Amino acid sequence: MALPTHIDLQVLTPDRGIIRDRVDEVEIPGSEGYFGVLPGHRPMLASLTVGELWYRKGEEKYYLAITLGFAEVLPDRVTILARVAERAEDIDITRAEAAKRRAEERLNKAQGDVDYERARVALTRSLMRLQVSMRLPGGGRVGELKRMRDAARG
Repeated sequence: MALPTHIDLQVLTPDRGIIRDRVDEVEIPGSEGYFGVLPGHRPMLASLTVGELWYRKGEEKYYLAITLGFAEVLPDRVTILARVAERAEDIDITRAEAAKRRAEERLNKAQGDVDYERARVALTRSLMRLQVSMRLPGGGRVGELKRMRDAARG
């Protein structure tokens, strides 16, 4: 049996499908560390953490922010079931920055009623969303402003 030449990638959240594409390579934020997948990879299941997932089609790389979930890897297919997944171009930078500020404020409180683990995850998630948004051409806010200008002209 010949090895596959591509991977069918599917990224799903409880609300909707985010990605369904044929790709050449995927890097996934596993709970034990990041791992790469090429066509022909051995089957495996992995739990996911908050992190950046990227995939490559030819020379182009595409980025997503992932929050928790599971990955099923087969020789010719990768399925990601994530609690939250956002493409770089879909990330609302203003919302991510506000979430970062709120999480930092909760972590800086000296009161005992703060759920530190929840605040830590919220901070990690907001930082990851900001990092992924910077992967856009022009980087984050610059790319966002350009899209707004183009939409106003168009």
